[in-house]
Amino acid sequence: MRFGYSDVCLEHDPGARHPETPDRLRAIREGLKRKHGVEYVDAPPASFETMAAVHDRDYLESLREFCAAGGGDWDPDTTAVEESWDAIAKSAGLACWAAESALEGADGRETPFALGRPPGHHAVFDDAMGFCFVNNVAVAAQHALDDCGCDRVAIVDWDVHHGNGTQDIFADREDVFVISLHEQGLYPGTGAADEIGTGAGAGATMNVPMPPGSDDVDYLAAFDDVVDPALAAFDPDCVLVSAGFDAHKHDPISRIRLSTETYALASDRLRTVAADTDAALAFVLEGGYGLDVLAESIAMVHETFDGRPPIEPDGDVSDDVAAVLETVTDAHESV
Repeated sequence: MRFGYSDVCLEHDPGARHPETPDRLRAIREGLKRKHGVEYVDAPPASFETMAAVHDRDYLESLREFCAAGGGDWDPDTTAVEESWDAIAKSAGLACWAAESALEGADGRETPFALGRPPGHHAVFDDAMGFCFVNNVAVAAQHALDDCGCDRVAIVDWDVHHGNGTQDIFADREDVFVISLHEQGLYPGTGAADEIGTGAGAGATMNVPMPPGSDDVDYLAAFDDVVDPALAAFDPDCVLVSAGFDAHKHDPISRIRLSTETYALASDRLRTVAADTDAALAFVLEGGYGLDVLAESIAMVHETFDGRPPIEPDGDVSDDVAAVLETVTDAHESV
């Protein structure tokens, strides 16, 4: 894979006790050192205007001024320092690079993956929350629509937390299909199966709230039974993956029980759908707070695109997950 990366993203440092630490990127880079075919690419920061395409201008001005004044606690979870604004713009710029690169034909071993931070998927139209200031994947999706000739973009968010910000930004849009698989009941408490979009966007939001304890077999059933068919039906020009790795069974802040192998299998399924629909495919980093498993999981995604065949698990889907998938299907058949 080709990884978008910049040391500027290390300068956003919310403090030693904060889980969203610069060490996340350092661990990823260390984990990829031993892998074949890794390439790093820098990209320009996103401009104010590019970010304002999906965010309130007054909010962005306030955020820029907040950082320039030295930062602090925007809310109890979301902390900035003076250098954070540059990291925020760079992280959004790397996401735009990933979308643009994929749409220009980068695939296979050159599939782009933006390693930016701070992450973005909790940032709503006019506010920061949940470690996130600017919604990187939303900025990239809008850039693909405005500047790269796309008509339809799909976002698949497999972070363990609901991508509430991405949903908020695109809820009434029919040209962006937002899919989130996340742990049911976890922060921020949104993402019920009946949240399917509003107005013209009704049906263009899909939430798959997975019960605590869901494992590899359960998640792969979610892809096979609801996510992949919905993606294929939407027929996007570009698929952007909000790639958080905190659903791993060894991540410290969730109760989902995924193995590293599931990230290979999920990547392979999305690669297949993208190929079948002739869509570009790119990845944008979100969460993941166990440093070792974060690095291992991204390395596994890389190896998948470098030719390693993923290994399917054995087992049966739990009754609770089967019920969730039926509810998701019913919610979308009602549109």
